[in-house]
Amino acid sequence: MAISPKTFPPRKRRPSAESLISSKLTDLNLLHSLLHITNQISSLNITTNNMFLLKRNSSSVVHKAKLLTVLFEDLIRISTPPICSHSIILCFEEMYIVLDRIKSLIQDFSNGSKFSLLMQIETVADTFHKLTGELSTILDIFPVRELGLNDDVRELVVLVRKQCSESKTVVVGKEELELRNDVVSVIEQIKNEIVPDKDKLSRIFERLEIRDSSSCRAEIEALEEEIQNRSEEQWKSEMVALIGLVRYTKCVLFGASTPSSSSTIESPRRKQPLEVVVQADFRCPISLELMRDPVVVATGQTYDRDSIKLWMDSGHNTCPKTGQTLSHMELIPNHALRNMIALWCREQKIPFGGESVITGKVNGRLTNKAALEANRMTAAFLVDKLKFHVDLSTVSNSGFNSNSMEELNAVVYELRLLAKTDSDSRVCIGGLGAIPLLVRLLRYDVGLHNPSLQVNAVTTILNLSILESNKTRIMDTDGAINDIAEVLRAGATWEAKANAAATFFSLTGVSAYRRRIGRKTRVVSGLIQLARCGPDGAKRDALQVIFNLTSDRETVARLVEGSVVEIAMEAMAALPEEAVTILEVVVKRGGLVAVAAACMAIKKLGDVLREGSERARESAAATLVTMCRKGGSEVVAELAAISGVERVIWELMAVGSVRGRRKAATLLRILRRWAAGLDGAESEGFTTTISSSTTVIVPTPNL
Repeated sequence: MAISPKTFPPRKRRPSAESLISSKLTDLNLLHSLLHITNQISSLNITTNNMFLLKRNSSSVVHKAKLLTVLFEDLIRISTPPICSHSIILCFEEMYIVLDRIKSLIQDFSNGSKFSLLMQIETVADTFHKLTGELSTILDIFPVRELGLNDDVRELVVLVRKQCSESKTVVVGKEELELRNDVVSVIEQIKNEIVPDKDKLSRIFERLEIRDSSSCRAEIEALEEEIQNRSEEQWKSEMVALIGLVRYTKCVLFGASTPSSSSTIESPRRKQPLEVVVQADFRCPISLELMRDPVVVATGQTYDRDSIKLWMDSGHNTCPKTGQTLSHMELIPNHALRNMIALWCREQKIPFGGESVITGKVNGRLTNKAALEANRMTAAFLVDKLKFHVDLSTVSNSGFNSNSMEELNAVVYELRLLAKTDSDSRVCIGGLGAIPLLVRLLRYDVGLHNPSLQVNAVTTILNLSILESNKTRIMDTDGAINDIAEVLRAGATWEAKANAAATFFSLTGVSAYRRRIGRKTRVVSGLIQLARCGPDGAKRDALQVIFNLTSDRETVARLVEGSVVEIAMEAMAALPEEAVTILEVVVKRGGLVAVAAACMAIKKLGDVLREGSERARESAAATLVTMCRKGGSEVVAELAAISGVERVIWELMAVGSVRGRRKAATLLRILRRWAAGLDGAESEGFTTTISSSTTVIVPTPNL
């Protein structure tokens, strides 16, 4: 058996606030609380939620609660003088605690995952049985005669007591057990790489009342939420198999579908991460996903621990974002950023459990054979559908009709979600030949008639590009770079353009691909245009790609011709770190033309030197050093004209990073020597004339 009931231990629930009885609560208030909680249990509609799986158990306790409601109503009516007996009050308090636990149990499972409840149905039924037994014990010592109840109410209490005492066995229906065994057998088939019978899947989902794509999405959300509420790794691993089963069945039985406003209303518990705009600071620069464990490397840049560790384990000793050689390989936890991400996730109702964020996907390390095979089957089914629709449009010679385009969009959206799930899914999708098919959906006419399809196609390619082998597949696909560049330049929406830029950022993470991409004029022009006109998130993506491309001098020349210096100056106010870092590399590798173009940025660099972050100030100082060396005394004079610049440099020398302090010291020496009477500056040193008879040549250190 792939899954046994023991795999699913009872959920660790915190006691509700109502279950904590105050010692100062009066007897009358306690009676009102008991009446309130029995009314709450009585009002629970067990016919419209998951408790149909435990109908006898839940119906029984709801019926008992309704009978007890009559008891508490009568007690409130006759309790004009307070009931002072300590034993009676203690009995009421114990009864309240048991009733609250019954209410919590029903609520806990009624709105959760149907599959999760089915898998642990015996455990839940046993909990019902134990709570009924505890209620029976309390009623055995309940002082009926002391309370002055009328005969009808006394008989009612005796009836409830008898019903509780007669509940000797755990009640689980034969149909529920057979249904659970069917689910286990299907998962075992998937684990053994056997495609499950479609009719059998249909029967299982019909009996669980999961009848459409929307309810499948809600079930997947509920299962992911269940994973967050547990700590047992083996249990979580088996739950992932259930998610894979539901995802596969959703596509096979109900067809691929895009999210609708109605489905959002039906599942308000939390948002799908792909429907939430994640701010760039919370995304790992390598994987482009929400960071679960942000860490800082030697250059001061922050990455998700798993991503940067994979980068380092692959033999790299440089910072992926800045290109600088790492002085050490230590990873320092960024607790402040992690706390900010956790707070944001709570506000967005996105799980942030324990030490990791699942972010709407199953962690690739939290999986098993059945889950992997389920995802592989899902990928194969979707890629076959994708190929059918794309080939059909080619045969018809008339493109996509409206119905075909909607069906195709739904398939691509499902692939987009699956490609976001884990590395194994990306391997399957890429290996099945999806990338060339997706590239054909980036065309201008597709975006014109169905912008959502173009967005989903380019985002799916972006998600696939996270995997190294898929980067190679994208680069080797005919026309892929040109088509992604066209989306970058003329995409139907800003989201499409931004995701095209993010795709190039992912691809340029491989140094061998940077020159090939940088040689494409349409890529450079598209990035410049997006960095100039796009929203802040898109600008950031474009600037990050531009920085990656500056590692090639030939590309730097194209960027300078495309006005990259002016773009960096414009972005300096909103995105100072990215803009100044680009300017630093451009003036270093772009020659005198780049320096001349950057002269107007000196004042802005001075502002960053004064008010920027540590990283931005470091880059600003390095940029100014390069410009002063290459630009001569005129550049130095313009820098010296900035009010208070020496004080700012002194401050950076005192509190900046190691590199920032070095660059600030060099900058201060340049200014002092120029002030001492420099007439001109050379590229690697200054000739300072002190008097008509003495000339002192002071070489500039090679920093």
